[in-house]
Amino acid sequence: MGDVAMLQVAVARLANLWPDADIVVLTDSPSNLARYCPGATALPRAGCTCWVGDRILLGRYHQFLPKGASIRLSALKRAVGLRWPALLEFLIRLRLGLRDGNHRRRDFDVFLEALKHTDLLVVSGSGGFADSCQEWNLLILATMEAAIRQSIPVVMFGQGMGPLSDPSVLSRAREILPKVTLISLRGSRGGAQLLESIGVNPARVLTTGDETIELAYAARAKEPGNAVGINLRVASYADVQTDAIEQVGSVLQGFARRHKLPLLPIPIAFHECANDHQTIRRLLAGFDDESDGGLFVNTPLELIKRVARCRILVTGAYHAAVFALAQGIAVVCLVNSDYYLSKFQGLEDLFGVGCTTVMLSGSDLPGRLATAIESTWNSADVVRAPLLQSALRQVGSSREAYQQIESLIGSRAHQAQFSVRGIT
Repeated sequence: MGDVAMLQVAVARLANLWPDADIVVLTDSPSNLARYCPGATALPRAGCTCWVGDRILLGRYHQFLPKGASIRLSALKRAVGLRWPALLEFLIRLRLGLRDGNHRRRDFDVFLEALKHTDLLVVSGSGGFADSCQEWNLLILATMEAAIRQSIPVVMFGQGMGPLSDPSVLSRAREILPKVTLISLRGSRGGAQLLESIGVNPARVLTTGDETIELAYAARAKEPGNAVGINLRVASYADVQTDAIEQVGSVLQGFARRHKLPLLPIPIAFHECANDHQTIRRLLAGFDDESDGGLFVNTPLELIKRVARCRILVTGAYHAAVFALAQGIAVVCLVNSDYYLSKFQGLEDLFGVGCTTVMLSGSDLPGRLATAIESTWNSADVVRAPLLQSALRQVGSSREAYQQIESLIGSRAHQAQFSVRGIT
C-alpha cells in the first residue's frame, strides 16, 4: 500500500504538470493499475524485461553457466545494445520467435514503440535500492540506461537509498545514476552519502521526505484518536524472529488491557514476500481472535483513514510510520535489520520528534518496548503540532522537486509521454 500510494502521488502530480500528457506505467497488473491510477495507461513490464534483461537471449540456460561467464555474457549483451541496437532487437525477436508465444512478442513491440515516444522517464518512490532487492535494482538501472541511451531525461522521486553493498548493483549504479537528471530522496539515513560515493553530483540530489506524506496529511483528523495502531513486518529483509513476534504481541496486549484500549491492525504489505495481516493476527492471538488483521483494507486512503483513529502507532513497516507521522501521530518503530534501521532513522531525522526506534534484538525486549510505548503514549499530545508542521514542510519540498522537471521537456510538453515505474 505504501508503494501504491507513492505511485498514485507520482501520477497525479505529473498529470497536474502536464494535463494533456499520456502517462504510461510499467506494470505486471493492468487491472490493479486501472483500480489505483485510473488516469494512467498500462505498459506490460514483460516487454521492458525482454529489452533490458541481461538473460533474455539464453533464458534459463544462464543458470548452467559459470558465474564469470554469465557476467561476461550479460555485459556483451549490453554492449551490443549500446553499439548496435538494431542487431540486439533482431536477436531478441529471433529468440522470442523461437521460444515464446505471441503475447511476449507483442509486449516487446509495445514497449519499444512506447520508448520511441517517451519524453521523460520517471522512477517513482520506493525503497528498492538496497541489498535486499538485487533483481529489482538491476532491472530499473537497465531501464534507465535504455532511456538515457536514447537521450530521454530520467528523474527519480521519493527514493530510499541503502544500505547497499552488492558489488554488481554498485558497479551498474556507478555507470548509470550519475547520468540521472534529478534524484529526490525520502530520507533513508546515509542515502545522500551513498549517491555521492558512486559519483552522483550532490547538486542533483534533494532530500524531500516521502511523497505519501501529502496523502496522509490531507486526510488527518481534527482530533487524535484513542487506538493503538499495530504492525510488524516479517520478511527476509526484516529479519524478525518468531520469539520477537510473541514478545511484541504480549507487550501490546498488556498495554491495551491496562489502559482498556483497542489494538487496530495497520497492514501495509499484501504479497508473497510479506503478508502483514497474517503477522498482525499472531500479535492479536488471545486478545482479538476474530480480527482479520486488516486483510480487507482495499486502498491506501482507506488505510490512512484507519491510521487517523490512532493516538500512537507501533510498527515494523515503514509506510505505516509515514502515514502516522504525517497525521501528527507518534510512532514506535520496531527494527531488526540495517535496512529498516536506515529507514526509521531517516524518519527521525526528518520529523525530529515523535519517532522512537526499538531494536528487537538484545536483552529485555519486553521491558524496553513497554517503556517506549508508555512514553510515546504520554507525549502524543505534545508532539502532534510539531509533527504536522514537519509534514507540511516535507510536502512543500516534495512538490518543488516535481516542479523542477518542467523545464526538461519544454515545448514538447503538450505531447509528452511518461513512463513511471509501476506496481507489481
